Amino acid sequence: MQRITVNLAPADLRKEGPAYDLPIAVGILASSGQIESNLGGTVLLGELSLEGQLRHTDGVLPMVGTARDAGYRSAVVPSVNAPEAALVQGVGVLAAPSLRDLVGRLRSGEPICDYETPPAPAAAPPVEAAEAIDLADVRGQEHAKRAIEVAAAGAHNVLMSGPPGSGKTLLARAVPSVLPPMEAEEALQASRIYSIAGLLPGDAPLIVRRPFRAPHHTISNAGLVGGGRMPKPGEVSLAHRGVLFLDELPEFGHAVLEVLRQPMEDKLVTISRAQGTVTYPANFMLIGAMNPCHCGNLGDPHKQCTCSASMISRYRKRISGPLLDRMDIYVEVPRVQYDKLAGAPTGDTSAAVRERVVAARERQSARFKNTPHQANADMGPAEVWEWCKLDAAASGLAKAAMERMHLSARAFHRTLKLARTIADLADADEIGAPHLAEAIQYRQRGEE
Repeated sequence: MQRITVNLAPADLRKEGPAYDLPIAVGILASSGQIESNLGGTVLLGELSLEGQLRHTDGVLPMVGTARDAGYRSAVVPSVNAPEAALVQGVGVLAAPSLRDLVGRLRSGEPICDYETPPAPAAAPPVEAAEAIDLADVRGQEHAKRAIEVAAAGAHNVLMSGPPGSGKTLLARAVPSVLPPMEAEEALQASRIYSIAGLLPGDAPLIVRRPFRAPHHTISNAGLVGGGRMPKPGEVSLAHRGVLFLDELPEFGHAVLEVLRQPMEDKLVTISRAQGTVTYPANFMLIGAMNPCHCGNLGDPHKQCTCSASMISRYRKRISGPLLDRMDIYVEVPRVQYDKLAGAPTGDTSAAVRERVVAARERQSARFKNTPHQANADMGPAEVWEWCKLDAAASGLAKAAMERMHLSARAFHRTLKLARTIADLADADEIGAPHLAEAIQYRQRGEE
């Protein structure tokens, strides 16, 4: 027996996690002459069990991608991680079930890479009605359905308010059925995040559906935005390029809701710990749902509200003004009347709405082709002034709205971006008064 010293350089970079097990073991075998050390250009990743089996390791997809960018052209990973590692184009993959199997292959001189790399992922198929709630199945609520269409077309945030059972949750869960299919790069981004979080399915390593995350209102700050000693992605990152649905929004903790403000604005979240800082993408559509008051009957013509004025005020103040300012669309979802509930479905199907949404997104893709933006909601102040041109009638309406509703600069910019999306749905190059008027009526009623 002899003592073996393993040096992990650079020393100033903290090393954590089980992915170092395999490279340390192979390094010892190579340095002691038990195997040939012809592994130049190959990255090894994986956790070893006490029996020498290679176990599933979180984060293999982004690690192999980073290795490719650093010049590595082959990778040895646990067999269970091979499907996700093979998603990285330009890297050959060897799926090793155990250290013994890997050593045998290296000694025999067999090719280091034998896992068949799949073709580059194409755009994902849309979510069909059989897999998600169809908008046509939501009875009544035509105004809310239109708001959902506008939100999906521009990736805007939505806040729905209405009594219990009015269809708020149903509308929110229908949103994935009208969103455009994920592009290849979007699918890889989402898959990397899920790989780091340890949530990537082994049999389907590529996330091809836009994420829909609906955390419970008891979630912690770390659960929502990410955290832990070794920072993992939170719900805002798991919803990247998809939907984050917060049902019963006022029931979430005040501090939890406040941490949403920075990711909603910057489209990413930064987690700082003593060991270092990690940044995860967090470009999501936020859909919130709430009752008009604590008992839920405020404004209902058939049920009496039992809340006092102070109770209603306290309930609504659970959502801060700055957070409300970041909501692009505020829509009321009243109780559905019997004739609409029992009658035949009305309105367009999700497939028909999705066609209009995709057409609007294509206009936005052409508009932002030389920028990192993908939807109107991504625009900053400079892009707003460049792309949200108002005609004469709309300019007068915008001035009147600012003076009457006392909109903040952020709220005004969000209204213009919303009007730009409505104009895109109408295939209009310039924002007209009807487009801006619809955007204004989606603003929070308390701003009037």
